[in-house]
Amino acid sequence: MDRSSTQIDRKHSTITIFICFLIAIIEGIDIQAAGVAASGIKEYFSLDASQLGLFFSIGILGLLPGALVGGRYADRIGRKKVLIASVSIFAVFTLCTVWVNSFYTLLLVRFLAGAGLGAAMPNLIALASESTHSENRGRAVGLMYCGMPIGAIIVSLLAAKLASTDLSTSWKTIFYVGGLVPLIVVPIMMKFLPESREFLKAQQQVKSSDTKPLSFKDLFSREFAPRTILLWISYFFTLMVVYIMLSWLPSLFTELGFSRKDGSMAMVYFQIGAAIGTVILGMLIDRWNKAYVIILMYLGILVGLFSLNAATTLNLMFVAAAIMGTFTIGGQGVLYAFGSFVYPTHLRGQGVGAASAVGRIGAMMGPAIAGQLLAMGSGATGVISAAIPCIVISAIIMVLLTRRLETA
Repeated sequence: MDRSSTQIDRKHSTITIFICFLIAIIEGIDIQAAGVAASGIKEYFSLDASQLGLFFSIGILGLLPGALVGGRYADRIGRKKVLIASVSIFAVFTLCTVWVNSFYTLLLVRFLAGAGLGAAMPNLIALASESTHSENRGRAVGLMYCGMPIGAIIVSLLAAKLASTDLSTSWKTIFYVGGLVPLIVVPIMMKFLPESREFLKAQQQVKSSDTKPLSFKDLFSREFAPRTILLWISYFFTLMVVYIMLSWLPSLFTELGFSRKDGSMAMVYFQIGAAIGTVILGMLIDRWNKAYVIILMYLGILVGLFSLNAATTLNLMFVAAAIMGTFTIGGQGVLYAFGSFVYPTHLRGQGVGAASAVGRIGAMMGPAIAGQLLAMGSGATGVISAAIPCIVISAIIMVLLTRRLETA
């Protein structure tokens, strides 16, 4: 019986993580699509740097309400149902991106696609972390989340291949891929993705005890308020830097005098590092002292930022991009895994969703601020330098949170 039960648990965990991994690939395609298609969109809609920054930010703004709503309903009606709905939403509106004919309509569909993406992430984290035992949650979230950079690599390679074609039309191909692939995956989710057993058990306990489910205000109870505030601050500043890199790295390369193709290849190296970083850092957070992993992560981001500023050749820039990917995207995976440790099952969806929403505010502000800095003539060096204080603040806050959890 024990062996049979273990085999069923492993099958449940494998299927869940694999399907979540596929959805993370799709999210990576969509998130990276804006950055690698930026030059084509800029030319097609005749945008300036400030408008392009707004285009980057509006999709991220959509992530905010999506994360709040997706996390809330994940704890009420189930992770699977909300995930299917959110994937369908961002698939439809990603496809709509290629059919709009004005700048403001473009902003609208990117906002709605972002809302779908935002609702998906807390559910992916909850499903992956709850599919395995608590001592393996970091690895589970890391394996799931490494699909994000893999999806981004696919888009970056596609963009590099399309770099020699007509800009005014080639960018649409990227959004066709980003919209059609999730529509294929939705039926697979409906048939094969299992609901979280921890969620079902928690729901049963609520029904049997005849108590009300926890709500958003419970994140600010005496037990969880300090954790919530610290987690929110860290998510805010870390995601600000992550999304500056995701949105602007190809354009920063062209600002530094490299070609558009070099910029697309830089994103490939960035995302290769990200795929490696999410898995390794996710495994380390299960095995090492969490404070050590946090310190390693933020030191790596700082090394990457200084490397981007100091590199003088294309190969050194590619190395710097890989370091940035390893520790920014890998670090984001660590933060998501960390969120699953901070909150119990019955509050995990809302807790991670709310933290993600706050992080999206930073993610929205980051590309817009970078756009303004570039428009003011600060150049790529000014943008990279501005990110350094954000990382220092995040590192201090996360170490404090880790110490608080260890004390508790």
